[in-house]
Amino acid sequence: MSVKENLIKLLEQIRQTSEKFGRNPDEIKLVAVTKYADIPQIREAYEAGQRDFGENYVQQALPKIAALPDDINWHFIGHIQKNKINKIIGTFVLVHSVDSARIAEEIDKRCARKNIVQDILIEVHTSGEETKFGVPPEEVEEVAHFIAENCPNLALRGLMTMAPFTDDRGLIEKSFSTLLKLREKLQSQGLEQVTELSMGMTNDWQIAIEYGATILRIGSAIFRA
Repeated sequence: MSVKENLIKLLEQIRQTSEKFGRNPDEIKLVAVTKYADIPQIREAYEAGQRDFGENYVQQALPKIAALPDDINWHFIGHIQKNKINKIIGTFVLVHSVDSARIAEEIDKRCARKNIVQDILIEVHTSGEETKFGVPPEEVEEVAHFIAENCPNLALRGLMTMAPFTDDRGLIEKSFSTLLKLREKLQSQGLEQVTELSMGMTNDWQIAIEYGATILRIGSAIFRA
C-alpha cells in the first residue's frame, strides 16, 4: 500500500477507535513519525493532508524541514542533547521530550536569549525499562511546578511517555494510566494548561486512545506498512 493509502486507513481506524471509547476524534492529533521516512514519502503524506510530523534526531530533521513546505508542524520527540538545543528551539512547534528540570532550565535560558517561548511536554518514564528516558512518575509534580514557576520562556502543555515494548496489555495500560493520573493531579494543583497526553505508537495507539491520549506518535503504520 502507498503512504497515502496507509494514512487514510490509519485515520479511519483512529476515528473508529475514538468513537468506541467515547472520545472525539477531532481532539486526537496524529503525529507522523518520520525517522525512517524519506522526503518523497513525507511529501506524499503531506499531499494526503497530513500536517504534523515528528523527528527523533535534529541532524536528520533539518534537511527534511528545509526541503518541505513551511506549513508543516514539526514535533521533536527524541532525546534532547544539550549541544542541539539551539537548533531545536523555535524550529519545532512542540518538544515532547523534556526529561529533567536541568534540561528545562537550559532550554528556557536559550529561549530567553532568542526571545521566544517554546511549547514543551515533560517526558515521563512509566515503562520501567532502563533504555528509556524520562522523569520518574514520583518526581513529575516537582519538575512541572519548577518549570511553571522558574521557566518563563517555556509553555508546559502536557506529558509524554513510551509504554514498554511488550505483548502484555496490562503493562501498557499501567503505563498510560499513570500518565493520565499525573495530568489529573497537575491540573488539580493549578496547572490547568497541562492538557496534552502524547502517548501511543504503532503497536499500542488503540490502548492510548482508551486512556486519554491527545497526541499519537505513529511511523511504521504509515511509512513502512
